[in-house]
Amino acid sequence: MQRITHFEFPQSMNALMKKGAALAAMLALVGGMTAAVQGQAAVGQWGSNVWSQDPSTKCRFVMPRSLPSGPTYWTGACPGGKASGLGMLRRRDGGQSGEVFFGELRDGVPTLGVIDTSRGNEGGYIAGRFLDGDLGQGEVKWQDRADAFNVAASAARAVSSRFRAQKNPASARFYERQAKLLESQIE
Repeated sequence: MQRITHFEFPQSMNALMKKGAALAAMLALVGGMTAAVQGQAAVGQWGSNVWSQDPSTKCRFVMPRSLPSGPTYWTGACPGGKASGLGMLRRRDGGQSGEVFFGELRDGVPTLGVIDTSRGNEGGYIAGRFLDGDLGQGEVKWQDRADAFNVAASAARAVSSRFRAQKNPASARFYERQAKLLESQIE
């Protein structure tokens, strides 16, 4: 029995493999360029963060992944066209209020807060620091959770103050109650 220790493809096969490797490299390059162009074309996509815009005010912000996509409105300051400070990101489906983020944003990017995912009697809270495109990633430390609820309560009070200044006492009372509810989650 003869043992084969080395095998060579015929010349035509080597040439075909080289062409195939070159074609694969070119396709990978074109695919990477296409993905880069699509990333730029998708309005506001930057790194792992996806930028959104309030449909009314055109204020820009990064949506936490846990907040479902769709029309989202920012209630808070918007210096330079980016949501900043304490405030609220509120999802709306037509006339229906949806999930809400209470917290702090800096230059349009959430830093700390709480998402209330409840609709009716279902859902709950996602609390923590904003990391890798979302709140409360991994195991959330007790202090981060407490800080998130404290900031969220302050944000709800800031929203309440905005509505009070706009002579909307019903909404001001609603968000004051939300602030108390958020504070009660810490105890």
